[in-house]
Amino acid sequence: MKFFAVRKRTLCVILICIILICSLVGVYYTVKATSTPKPKYTIVIDAGHGGRDGGAVGKTTGVTESLLNLQFALKLKELCENYNFNVVLTRKDMNGLYSAFATNKKKSEMQKRQEIIESSNPDVVISLHMNSFPVSSSRGAQVFYAEGNESGKVLGESVQKALHNEIDYAKSVAKVGDFYVLNCTEKAGILVECGFLSNAEEEVLLQQEDYQEKFCYAILYGILTYFSM
Repeated sequence: MKFFAVRKRTLCVILICIILICSLVGVYYTVKATSTPKPKYTIVIDAGHGGRDGGAVGKTTGVTESLLNLQFALKLKELCENYNFNVVLTRKDMNGLYSAFATNKKKSEMQKRQEIIESSNPDVVISLHMNSFPVSSSRGAQVFYAEGNESGKVLGESVQKALHNEIDYAKSVAKVGDFYVLNCTEKAGILVECGFLSNAEEEVLLQQEDYQEKFCYAILYGILTYFSM
């Protein structure tokens, strides 16, 4: 009888320990769930081109704009998520957004981008591109916003200033640009031409991971400054 009494006490102790552990685990996950704030803002990051449309091509290395746009978009997404932004990508891989059955692939692609933007109801739209120009000496990042979009202008000026302060040769003034991805939304939208693939030095820089990260940090800083206003 004494054996069974000892065994009963042992089982009781084990049961109490299990209950305490379960309670602590429950409290931990409850605190974790409630202490992680929900994203306050949604950002659509649009990697231009894709699929059959490679965009501009580097004169020295042959790198395509569509690849670089995606690399910059993925880096910017990661940085924005670190600051608890909700991020939506229009393009997540090298495939195009157009319908396989569309006779006009470009039109189909742009309509899909508009559809993603509208369904996401974002606070900000960032479209990423690479530039090219017949004069190889042309270089430097340039930000565009849609004419008449005041919030886009404020965002564009904020991002352009951050790029100018952090990235060599980046332009100092954001400009009005007539682009479908900007004209299709009334949200604060900008298009960032990250650099010139027609410039040999910039073409190499745009492919370097540390340069991409520094560039995307500057964009993020511009976004944070915009929201702080």
